[in-house]
Amino acid sequence: MSKPRISIIVGAAENNVIGHKGDMPWKVSADLKNFKKITLGKPIIMGRKTFESIGRPLPGRRNIVITRNPDWKAEGVDVFPSLEAAIEATSDSEEVMIIGGGELYKIAMPMADRVYLTRIHANPQGDTWFPELPETIWKTTETSPIPGSEKDTASASFMVLERQ
Repeated sequence: MSKPRISIIVGAAENNVIGHKGDMPWKVSADLKNFKKITLGKPIIMGRKTFESIGRPLPGRRNIVITRNPDWKAEGVDVFPSLEAAIEATSDSEEVMIIGGGELYKIAMPMADRVYLTRIHANPQGDTWFPELPETIWKTTETSPIPGSEKDTASASFMVLERQ
Protein backbone atom coordinates (compact mmCIF):
# COMPACT_ATOMS: atom_id res chain seq x y z
CA MET A 1 0.00 0.00 0.00
CA SER A 2 1.32 3.41 -0.91
CA LYS A 3 0.93 6.50 1.21
CA PRO A 4 -1.56 9.04 -0.12
CA ARG A 5 -0.41 12.56 -0.99
CA ILE A 6 -0.98 14.62 2.14
CA SER A 7 -2.36 18.02 1.23
CA ILE A 8 -3.28 20.93 3.45
CA ILE A 9 -6.04 23.28 2.32
CA VAL A 10 -6.30 26.59 4.14
CA GLY A 11 -7.45 30.17 3.89
CA ALA A 12 -4.97 32.43 5.68
CA ALA A 13 -4.69 36.19 5.91
CA GLU A 14 -1.44 38.02 5.19
CA ASN A 15 -0.70 37.94 8.95
CA ASN A 16 -1.37 34.14 8.87
CA VAL A 17 -4.61 34.46 10.87
CA ILE A 18 -6.96 31.59 10.01
CA GLY A 19 -9.62 32.03 12.67
CA HIS A 20 -11.19 34.21 15.30
CA LYS A 21 -13.56 32.89 17.97
CA GLY A 22 -14.23 29.68 16.03
CA ASP A 23 -14.95 31.34 12.69
CA MET A 24 -13.12 32.77 9.68
CA PRO A 25 -12.72 36.56 10.07
CA TRP A 26 -13.55 37.25 6.40
CA LYS A 27 -15.96 36.27 3.68
CA VAL A 28 -14.62 35.25 0.25
CA SER A 29 -17.32 33.22 -1.50
CA ALA A 30 -15.06 32.00 -4.33
CA ASP A 31 -12.77 30.45 -1.69
CA LEU A 32 -15.60 28.24 -0.40
CA LYS A 33 -16.43 27.12 -3.96
CA ASN A 34 -12.74 26.36 -4.56
CA PHE A 35 -12.57 24.39 -1.29
CA LYS A 36 -15.50 22.24 -2.40
CA LYS A 37 -14.02 21.66 -5.88
CA ILE A 38 -10.63 20.59 -4.49
CA THR A 39 -11.89 18.38 -1.63
CA LEU A 40 -14.90 16.67 -3.25
CA GLY A 41 -14.45 12.91 -3.46
CA LYS A 42 -11.37 12.94 -1.19
CA PRO A 43 -11.04 12.09 2.50
CA ILE A 44 -10.98 15.24 4.63
CA ILE A 45 -9.28 15.21 8.02
CA MET A 46 -10.08 17.83 10.64
CA GLY A 47 -9.79 18.45 14.34
CA ARG A 48 -12.83 18.19 16.59
CA LYS A 49 -13.18 21.97 17.02
CA THR A 50 -13.16 22.46 13.24
CA PHE A 51 -15.84 19.79 12.84
CA GLU A 52 -17.96 21.42 15.55
CA SER A 53 -17.60 24.85 13.90
CA ILE A 54 -18.80 23.37 10.59
CA GLY A 55 -21.59 21.61 12.47
CA ARG A 56 -22.11 18.62 10.16
CA PRO A 57 -20.24 16.21 7.91
CA LEU A 58 -19.46 17.70 4.49
CA PRO A 59 -21.23 15.74 1.73
CA GLY A 60 -19.36 13.87 -1.00
CA ARG A 61 -16.28 13.29 1.14
CA ARG A 62 -15.17 10.84 3.82
CA ASN A 63 -15.16 12.99 6.96
CA ILE A 64 -12.50 12.10 9.52
CA VAL A 65 -12.18 13.80 12.90
CA ILE A 66 -9.08 13.68 15.11
CA THR A 67 -9.73 13.89 18.84
CA ARG A 68 -7.97 12.77 22.00
CA ASN A 69 -11.38 12.06 23.60
CA PRO A 70 -12.11 8.33 23.08
CA ASP A 71 -15.82 8.84 23.89
CA TRP A 72 -16.43 11.57 21.29
CA LYS A 73 -18.71 10.53 18.43
CA ALA A 74 -20.68 12.23 15.67
CA GLU A 75 -22.91 10.79 13.01
CA GLY A 76 -21.37 10.51 9.55
CA VAL A 77 -17.73 10.81 10.61
CA ASP A 78 -14.89 8.41 11.34
CA VAL A 79 -12.98 9.23 14.52
CA PHE A 80 -9.27 8.61 15.10
CA PRO A 81 -6.99 9.43 18.05
CA SER A 82 -4.12 10.70 15.86
CA LEU A 83 -3.34 12.10 12.44
CA GLU A 84 -1.04 9.14 11.75
CA ALA A 85 -3.88 6.65 12.41
CA ALA A 86 -6.24 8.63 10.17
CA ILE A 87 -3.72 8.74 7.31
CA GLU A 88 -3.10 5.01 7.66
CA ALA A 89 -6.87 4.45 7.34
CA THR A 90 -6.88 6.42 4.05
CA SER A 91 -3.99 4.53 2.42
CA ASP A 92 -6.27 3.50 -0.47
CA SER A 93 -6.72 7.18 -1.43
CA GLU A 94 -4.59 9.13 -3.88
CA GLU A 95 -4.80 12.36 -1.89
CA VAL A 96 -6.01 13.17 1.62
CA MET A 97 -6.97 16.71 2.61
CA ILE A 98 -6.12 18.28 5.98
CA ILE A 99 -8.75 21.00 6.47
CA GLY A 100 -7.86 22.39 9.92
CA GLY A 101 -7.80 23.77 12.43
CA GLY A 102 -4.72 25.42 13.77
CA GLU A 103 -3.47 22.58 15.98
CA LEU A 104 -3.92 19.98 13.24
CA TYR A 105 -2.14 22.16 10.67
CA LYS A 106 0.91 22.36 12.99
CA ILE A 107 0.96 18.57 13.41
CA ALA A 108 0.42 17.94 9.67
CA MET A 109 2.94 20.46 8.32
CA PRO A 110 6.06 18.22 8.61
CA MET A 111 4.33 15.39 6.70
CA ALA A 112 2.50 17.50 4.10
CA ASP A 113 3.43 17.25 0.41
CA ARG A 114 1.27 20.12 -0.88
CA VAL A 115 -0.52 23.21 0.41
CA TYR A 116 -3.56 24.71 -1.31
CA LEU A 117 -3.47 28.25 0.10
CA THR A 118 -6.04 30.97 -0.32
CA ARG A 119 -4.14 34.10 0.71
CA ILE A 120 -6.66 36.61 2.04
CA HIS A 121 -5.46 40.16 1.38
CA ALA A 122 -6.24 41.49 4.85
CA ASN A 123 -4.72 41.54 8.33
CA PRO A 124 -7.66 40.72 10.62
CA GLN A 125 -7.58 40.17 14.34
CA GLY A 126 -7.51 36.50 15.23
CA ASP A 127 -6.77 33.82 17.78
CA THR A 128 -5.69 31.00 15.47
CA TRP A 129 -2.75 31.12 13.06
CA PHE A 130 -1.33 29.08 10.19
CA PRO A 131 2.38 28.16 10.39
CA GLU A 132 4.92 29.98 8.21
CA LEU A 133 5.73 28.46 4.79
CA PRO A 134 9.51 28.95 4.40
CA GLU A 135 10.67 29.31 0.78
CA THR A 136 13.51 26.90 1.55
CA ILE A 137 10.92 24.13 2.01
CA TRP A 138 7.91 25.23 -0.08
CA LYS A 139 7.85 26.24 -3.74
CA THR A 140 4.87 28.11 -5.19
CA THR A 141 3.81 26.27 -8.35
CA GLU A 142 0.57 28.10 -9.07
CA THR A 143 -0.91 31.47 -8.21
CA SER A 144 -4.02 33.24 -9.45
CA PRO A 145 -6.26 36.06 -8.25
CA ILE A 146 -9.68 35.06 -6.95
CA PRO A 147 -12.48 37.09 -8.50
CA GLY A 148 -14.34 39.02 -5.84
CA SER A 149 -18.04 39.61 -5.36
CA GLU A 150 -19.89 42.44 -3.63
CA LYS A 151 -20.60 40.12 -0.66
CA ASP A 152 -16.87 39.54 -0.03
CA THR A 153 -15.11 41.36 2.79
CA ALA A 154 -11.60 40.95 1.29
CA SER A 155 -9.80 40.16 -1.95
CA ALA A 156 -7.72 37.00 -2.21
CA SER A 157 -5.31 34.94 -4.31
CA PHE A 158 -5.18 31.17 -4.72
CA MET A 159 -1.80 29.44 -4.51
CA VAL A 160 -0.50 25.90 -4.70
CA LEU A 161 2.78 25.15 -2.93
CA GLU A 162 4.76 21.92 -3.21
CA ARG A 163 7.35 20.60 -0.80
CA GLN A 164 10.82 20.93 -2.43
